[in-house]
Amino acid sequence: RVAVLSVIVPAYQEQDSIYDSIELLRQSLDAFGRPYEVIVVADGHSDATAEEAARHGQPVRVVGYECQRGKGYALRLGIGHAEGDVIAFIDADMELHPSGICHLVELIDQGADAAIGSKRHPDSKISYPVFRRVQSAVYQWMIKRVFDLDVTDTQTGLKVFRAPLLRESARDLRSDGFAFDLELLIDLHERGARIVEGPIQLD
Repeated sequence: RVAVLSVIVPAYQEQDSIYDSIELLRQSLDAFGRPYEVIVVADGHSDATAEEAARHGQPVRVVGYECQRGKGYALRLGIGHAEGDVIAFIDADMELHPSGICHLVELIDQGADAAIGSKRHPDSKISYPVFRRVQSAVYQWMIKRVFDLDVTDTQTGLKVFRAPLLRESARDLRSDGFAFDLELLIDLHERGARIVEGPIQLD
C-alpha cells in the first residue's frame, strides 16, 4: 500500500494569498502522484483565511479556532486531524516551494524518521538577504552547542515525518510558538529518531 501523505499548513492572516498558495501546493502534490490530504489550520479567525482555503474543497480540509494561539499550537492541532502515514509541515506563504515536500518524502521512504528542509543543503536553491543568513548561522551554531542536535536548519518551515513517531512526540510538547520546531527536533533526537536533511527552493 502506498503511504498516504498529510500536509499541514498553519496559516495566520493569509486571506489574500492562501487560495493561490494551496493551488501551488496541490499542483506539486498532484505531480508527485501519491494520495494526499491538505489540512489548513487557521490560527485565529481574524480574517477570511479559513473561508478562502475552504474554496478548494477536498482533499483540502480547514480547521481552526477563534483567537490566535501560535504556530506550534496550530501544528499540534493539525497533527491531531491528520490521517496519513507520513505528515508534512509547510508554511502558508509558500516561500519554500512545495515541490520540496516530494524530495523529503523520498528520504522517509529510504528509512529516515524525519526529513528536514535545509537552506544549507548543497542542492538547495536559495535567495535571501545576507544578514538573515548570518543570523541563521549563529543561531544554528548555538543550537548545536547547547543541545548536541546535528541539524543545520531547525527553523525551516518544511519538514516531513513518519506519522506514528510524530504523534507520539507531539503529545509531550508544550511550545505554542515558533520554538515548537526546535522542541520537536530535540525530542525526536532524544528518542533516537533518524533525522536527515534535504534540499529546498527558497525565494
